[in-house]
Amino acid sequence: MKIGRGELFAGRMLLVVLMAFTILPFISIFMTALHPSGTVPGGLDWPAHPQWGNFVDAFKEAHMTTLVISSVRIVLTVVPVALVISTMAGFAIGLLRIRGANVLLFLFVFGLTIPFSGLVIPIYFLERAVGIYNTKFAIALPLIALYMPFAVFWMRAHFVNMPGEISEAARVDGASTWDLFWRIHVPLAQAPITSLGILMSIWTWNHFLLALVLVEDPNQRTMAGALGAFQGHYAINVPLLCAGTILILVPTLIVFVLFQRQIIMALLQGAVKG
Repeated sequence: MKIGRGELFAGRMLLVVLMAFTILPFISIFMTALHPSGTVPGGLDWPAHPQWGNFVDAFKEAHMTTLVISSVRIVLTVVPVALVISTMAGFAIGLLRIRGANVLLFLFVFGLTIPFSGLVIPIYFLERAVGIYNTKFAIALPLIALYMPFAVFWMRAHFVNMPGEISEAARVDGASTWDLFWRIHVPLAQAPITSLGILMSIWTWNHFLLALVLVEDPNQRTMAGALGAFQGHYAINVPLLCAGTILILVPTLIVFVLFQRQIIMALLQGAVKG
C-alpha cells in the first residue's frame, strides 16, 4: 500500500513536534546554566554574557570527581551481576522450559507492576537490620533486584524465539546444558545482552531515590543522588543547579550516542521475532 504525500507529511510533522517537546527542556536547562550565578532566568533567554564558569563551579561544589568514581563502581557492581542472573534465568525459562517456568514468568511479570517507591521503606529497615545501610551495597543490591523482572522478561523473549534445531544439533554433538548455554546461545544473544547492559548502566547512573534514602555519606552516592543533595543546598541558585544537571546528563547521553545502534538492533530483533 502506497503512502500518500499528505500522510507522509503529517507523520513527519508529528515526529518534529515530538522531538521539539523532547529537546526544548534540555535547551532551556543549558541556557539557564549560562546565566550569572544567583539570578532567576526566564527560560529560553540567551544571556548577554554566558557564564561558562558555572559548570566548573558546579563540578567543584558537588565534588563530582568523587561521585563519578562512586557511580562507576556501583554500575560495575550492579550491571554484570544483573546480566548474569537475568541471562541464566531467561535461558532456563525461555529455552529449557524448566518445571514451573510459567509460574516463574508470571512472578517476574507481576514484579513489573509493583511500584518501587512503595518498597523503599521496608528496604531501609531491612538494610539497617542487616548492617549494609550507608554503603555502596545499600544501593547495588536493591537495584539488582529492581532490574530482575524487566531483565529476565527481556532475555526470555530472546531465548524463547530461538530455533529448537540449534539446541538439538548441539545435543547430538554431545553438548551439555552448560555448553549449550555458554558456547552456543550466549554468543547468539550478544545484541540483547549488550542493549540490556547499556539500559541498566544508564538507569543505575541516573537512579535517584535509593541514593538519597539509603546512603547518608555524599561520597557513596550516585551522580543523580548528589543532584538531590545539591538541589537542597543550592535551591535558590538556579543556574548552578542547571549546570550540575547538565554535567550529570552528559555521560548518559554519550553512552546512548555511542551504542544507539546496538539498542536499536535489539529492539528491532524483538519486534521481528514477536
